[in-house]
Amino acid sequence: MLLIASQASAQTPAPQRTLPAVEVRSGGAAVPPDVGGFGDVPAAELPLSVQVLPAAKLQAAGVRTLADITRMDASTSDAYNSAGYWDFLSVRGFTLDNRYNYRREGLPISAETSIALDNKERIELLKGTSGIQAGTSAPGGLVNYVVKRPTNRPLRAARLETGERGSLLGAVDLGGRFGEADRFGYRLNLAHENLRPLLRNADGSRSLASLAMDWRLGPDTVIDAEVEWSRRSQPSQPGFSLLGATLPAPVDPRTNLNNQPWSQPVVFGGVTGSVRLEQALGSQWRWTAQAGTQRLQTDDRVAFPFGPNYAADHTSYAPNGDYDLYDYRSEGERRTLGALRLAVHGKVDTGLLRHDIGFGVLRSTTRERYNRQAFNYVGTGNVGTQTPFPADPSLTGENTNRDEETTELFAHDQVRWQAWRFWVGGRHTKLQRSSVRTDGTQPVAYQQSLTTPWLAVSRAIGPALVYASAGKGVESRVVPNLPAYGAAAGQPLPALQSRQLELGVRGGDEAFNWGLAWFNIVRPAVTDTGATVQFDGDARHRGLEAQAQSLAGPWRLEASAMLLDAQRGGSTLNPLVNGLKPVNVPSHTLRATAAYRVPSQPGLEVETRLVHEGTRAVLPDNSVMLPAWTRLDASASYRMKSAGAAMTWRLGIDNLTDRRYWRESPLQFGHVYLYPGAPRTVRLSLDVAL
Repeated sequence: MLLIASQASAQTPAPQRTLPAVEVRSGGAAVPPDVGGFGDVPAAELPLSVQVLPAAKLQAAGVRTLADITRMDASTSDAYNSAGYWDFLSVRGFTLDNRYNYRREGLPISAETSIALDNKERIELLKGTSGIQAGTSAPGGLVNYVVKRPTNRPLRAARLETGERGSLLGAVDLGGRFGEADRFGYRLNLAHENLRPLLRNADGSRSLASLAMDWRLGPDTVIDAEVEWSRRSQPSQPGFSLLGATLPAPVDPRTNLNNQPWSQPVVFGGVTGSVRLEQALGSQWRWTAQAGTQRLQTDDRVAFPFGPNYAADHTSYAPNGDYDLYDYRSEGERRTLGALRLAVHGKVDTGLLRHDIGFGVLRSTTRERYNRQAFNYVGTGNVGTQTPFPADPSLTGENTNRDEETTELFAHDQVRWQAWRFWVGGRHTKLQRSSVRTDGTQPVAYQQSLTTPWLAVSRAIGPALVYASAGKGVESRVVPNLPAYGAAAGQPLPALQSRQLELGVRGGDEAFNWGLAWFNIVRPAVTDTGATVQFDGDARHRGLEAQAQSLAGPWRLEASAMLLDAQRGGSTLNPLVNGLKPVNVPSHTLRATAAYRVPSQPGLEVETRLVHEGTRAVLPDNSVMLPAWTRLDASASYRMKSAGAAMTWRLGIDNLTDRRYWRESPLQFGHVYLYPGAPRTVRLSLDVAL
């Protein structure tokens, strides 16, 4: 809940101009999502699955990080989410790639950092393959962050929030216009938070400063520019693990194995910005030029537990709870990204057909620079004790510097004929990648060109839309940079393609809307043994998603669910996994919300939220399964006016019953990890808007 308060009334329609204006509504249904890749087409009309989560909705749900949206959408789930580290998100059972599956203002960024939400107007989530929207990305989906833009009316808002153990957030949100005929607009967001979670040994802080401005040169020309600086410093939380081949009872979720006297915080710093010129070319066409840059610096440090060397199997902790502890440090990591996109969109009538056409080019570059790193054994610990060990920060390991240049040519056409729409598009991607160890050895370079087509058809039947789509996606993998992988450590792997079919139907209005989608995704599988990474067969995820929202008098009801049949197939390295469930993928998920506005007390609303996830496989052979779990959250909000200011009080309680459960079971670097669900957490906030 790190979003600064802003009221929808502050975003009034812009003066009439040729360039299309985007209307932002609290429900998000009318927002044309950038992540969809089809210009001004609203999410409800797209022949694919897109979820738009506006700031007001995120704030009401208590969303503090990207990982928290898993409480709102059943298609999403956790995937190695550790406190104090960057977020991982799973969509339709596939973990998104933090290097390729994230966008900001529609331009590619790295999500290997902490991304603040205070200055974000909305989060857009595309589900499924994204070959038409992105050059390279994992097949689960695509996330786009949209920055808050200048308001047409003066906005003066502040936020104060506190939580258990004295966490304290203060933030301000200022917006408006100035100059002759209000040609110039601004939006300033400032935030600082002292982080004191219930998780032990994890206190930290974070700060954000951002500024967005626009300049209306005329009725047909607008320039937008924005920049943000952020810093987060907080120790991270290593995962627990199996005890031998046994799933232990859920541990105290406040326990942090990163509790050595020499443990240091992970520090994320970054400066990110973009500029965009939008020019109308008559009444039917417009041209957009957009450039963005991202500069990140990270100090990655943790006391890292791993399966003990004395055990025959290093994929988990020993049956008695022993683990080997390593002093891991990779300081001064630098990631620099740049992107330039040129695009043209327009409409053409050819007889009975109307074409909505878009085409353009996206050029992006990535530079990753590292220093030598430490990954040194310091002793054998145990989950039941807190034994201090001497630090060993010796820089004994080489790291891997990586460069990448990508050029993407894209085009799409939406053909309208009566109640039918036919969609066709494609993206041609040229990749140039190289890597070299920090000591100058093991240089690797390669080039690859790929084309990802996409086809769809949709038809309006009364108030409903029925659609079918088929497309491909391209993804890229890098071998983990650990000594166990030998000469291949840190090297990029050739890109490969996944494919998807989707059938869907949706309909309704603001009072009641609903949707149903069936999908089938086939992705080439990668087997990571902890010493080698190889392509081996495929993973098939077939599922059914459903969602519904209803507004009836004082009631607001929302629900979404996903049934997922995920299986491995075609493995030759380990044929025994064929037909089995992949690890850390829930069999089904459910999200439900019921909110009630109390008629006898205007301004008061109470809300309950249910989060349920089905069983997950912990091991590839499915011999150990994580039980299904259910969590209940509750909140209350009270809106009032005092001295001309609109005030909103919110009280939220996550995990109301303080249930203990294993939330997820990721398999990383050939090792099984277990993360517990967070304990009962209370937060209180006040938003003030003048």
